[in-house]
Amino acid sequence: MCLLRHLKTIALALVLVWSACLVPMHGAQAQTSQQAAAPDYQTWRAFAERAETLIDQRFTPDEDLVTLRGELVGFRSQFLAAQDANSTRIATLREQIAALGPPPEEGATEAEEVASRRAELNEQLAQLQAPGIAAQEAFRRADGLVRQIDHIMRERQAEALLTLWPSPLNPVNWVSAADAVWGTAFTFGTQVTGALQDPAYLREFRSNLPIVGLLFLVAGFVLMRGRAWIERLVGRWLDEGADRKSKRVLAQIMSLTQIIVPVAAVVALGTALVLTSLTGEIGAALASALVQAGIGYFTARWAGRQLFPVHESRRAPLQLPAPRRREGRFMANLAGLFMGLNVIISTVFDPARQSDAANAVIAFPLMVLAGVVLFRLGALLSMHFRLAAADGGETRFFDRIVGVFGKLAMIIGIGAPLIAAVGYVQAAQALLYPSLVSLGLITGLVFLTQLVDDTYDIVTNRGPDDPDALVPALIGFGLVLLSLPVFAIIWGVRPTQLLEVWQVLREGFSIGETRISPTNLLSFFVIFSIGYLATRMVQGALDSTVLPKTKIDKGGQKAIISGTGYVGILLAALVAISTAGINLSGLAIVAGALSVGIGFGLQNIVSNFISGLILLIERPVAEGDWIEVGDTMGTVRTISVRSTVIETFDRTDVIVPNADLISGKVTNWTRYNSLGRIIIPVGVAYGSDTRKVARILKEIGDGEPLALLDPEPQVHFVDFGADSLDFELRLVLSDVGFGLSVRTELRHQIAERFKEEGIEIPFAQRDIWLRNPEALRGEPAPLAKVEPRDPRDENARTKMRYDEITETDAGSGDADGGR
Repeated sequence: MCLLRHLKTIALALVLVWSACLVPMHGAQAQTSQQAAAPDYQTWRAFAERAETLIDQRFTPDEDLVTLRGELVGFRSQFLAAQDANSTRIATLREQIAALGPPPEEGATEAEEVASRRAELNEQLAQLQAPGIAAQEAFRRADGLVRQIDHIMRERQAEALLTLWPSPLNPVNWVSAADAVWGTAFTFGTQVTGALQDPAYLREFRSNLPIVGLLFLVAGFVLMRGRAWIERLVGRWLDEGADRKSKRVLAQIMSLTQIIVPVAAVVALGTALVLTSLTGEIGAALASALVQAGIGYFTARWAGRQLFPVHESRRAPLQLPAPRRREGRFMANLAGLFMGLNVIISTVFDPARQSDAANAVIAFPLMVLAGVVLFRLGALLSMHFRLAAADGGETRFFDRIVGVFGKLAMIIGIGAPLIAAVGYVQAAQALLYPSLVSLGLITGLVFLTQLVDDTYDIVTNRGPDDPDALVPALIGFGLVLLSLPVFAIIWGVRPTQLLEVWQVLREGFSIGETRISPTNLLSFFVIFSIGYLATRMVQGALDSTVLPKTKIDKGGQKAIISGTGYVGILLAALVAISTAGINLSGLAIVAGALSVGIGFGLQNIVSNFISGLILLIERPVAEGDWIEVGDTMGTVRTISVRSTVIETFDRTDVIVPNADLISGKVTNWTRYNSLGRIIIPVGVAYGSDTRKVARILKEIGDGEPLALLDPEPQVHFVDFGADSLDFELRLVLSDVGFGLSVRTELRHQIAERFKEEGIEIPFAQRDIWLRNPEALRGEPAPLAKVEPRDPRDENARTKMRYDEITETDAGSGDADGGR
């Protein structure tokens, strides 16, 4: 029963979505036109009193309340537009009054001319504010009445869902159902018989007979043969165009003919029934329900072929084996059939004209069958998730969502018939049929996202191995957002409630004395986007055209480009805020609290940000410099506002906070030039010819191609070491970045020349003196003669022992020194 309402309101949902996109763009023009015509407050007061009377009546029909609500919404829109009446003039008057200075304090006076002018401006301000104040009062009254009607409608809807009907399993109630079916059939037969006996209806039937016959023939031919031809044609295109994106996109679009053509045939069939003029009121309603049932059935059939394709394909939304796909298509056909039958039964057997017992018994068998179909569809969705998880790889978000939907469908498929058997038939219908319709809508979203993705591949020539693009993902996310109102209507949300939500969004919210509406937000984003794009264009022009022709180094060019980007984005934000009419003065308290939070919680981030700006402006470190920060040494790759990336010599990236570069000790080896000095220490054995050593080192240094001639390489005899005579070879290289490789090569040459000249490179030597070598040989230590201890000789023995140890250490030192 509720499916009929869903099908009727889907189109309205699309209209709501379209209007939601258009209203912000044309809100200013509509508001201006509404301001031109002031509301008729006398008519409004009379209407409001009548509306309050109808609302207070307990048994006012839902149809009357819906009509009343629509009229109230119209008044409320007028009052909302009238609230801003004379806003420009009011702002000007306030500025004029502010220009006169603050009013005098109590007991003080001001110039008579100023006081007179102030009183005149205040009087004008009060007159201009009066229409806005009246509009605000009327708006609040209309808004209150609308909310009261919405509250009543919600209560009635909840009461209807929780109403306990007689159980359809009770045989006593079957009699009421049989009476309802017989009564409807008898009424339909009476209407047909009366039409056949009426000469006027017979004449109309004879005149329309050729058209009726033609419509029946066309509809029958299309339903019998045309649908199969279309499916075969689309399937062939899909098979042949599996590797050609253009054919695949065209085949996807042509697949919609599987809905359009059969539905057109059903429309022709319904039109033929109406043109016979012999079916009566029930026949006319049946013809309308037949069209809606045809839409539901053929849409479900198309959705089944999309979710469960005939041929196996990697692009199929659900990866299932062939038998399960065949079962899925069969279940989708049954789902469409049962939803169509539900529409026909709800139309022919009007629930408002039948007893609750009859309605429960008539609706229950179809609900059981639909529940079984929903349960099997949910089982197939859950199977897809299990197969995707069994592959061992990471499951996609889509697969996890499909698994969740599958479990929910299985629960609803079992639970809805059970609660219907108890007697909560309306609640069961509100769960069962919206679930089936939602599965169809989800299939439509999957179809649209695939179509967008394939179209984007054609436009951009994206290959199958390329990573997923962002634009199709954003479009798909937008389609999901646009489908939310449709999902809401499917699950019982009235279109008037959606309009109410949109009205609240149009009204906006207040920040201080500023009201923010969707129009303001749209203006802000449009202006800011334009400013952002302009900033990027200027940065691109500077980077590719202007700065390369100057003498500014690469680091300076990067600093100018980054600074231009920051300034441009800041200006774009300020202009967008000003254009949108957002007053930031009301955010002073929020900004103060935010500054305190920044001071305590974000001080490191702010410190790094400020340090980054200093680095970009002063440029003590630039990209490409070889620097040393603490234990990190490498080449600067990028400098951002928060951190600097340093590439070390082992090709790893180290991210250093900018605060460390400003407050810490930094060695920049190549800031202004790449010159740098290297020092190679060399030690030779004692007894070597020191001048010969110096000459050899000088020749090796002069032979290095990267060494500068001014200053030339130098050799210094620096010290008499403990084990060697110490020299240093010092060179200034034209590119200190090759310092390590130059050191390596020079050491090779020094080792080779010293070997040729017979110069020894010593190594550290030490002598070890053992006090008791007999212990190492395993001999027992000699026993000392034990004499009686005399306390008076204790100090003498201690002094003698000390002298022996000192003498031994001195002798060892002389021996080392001699060697």
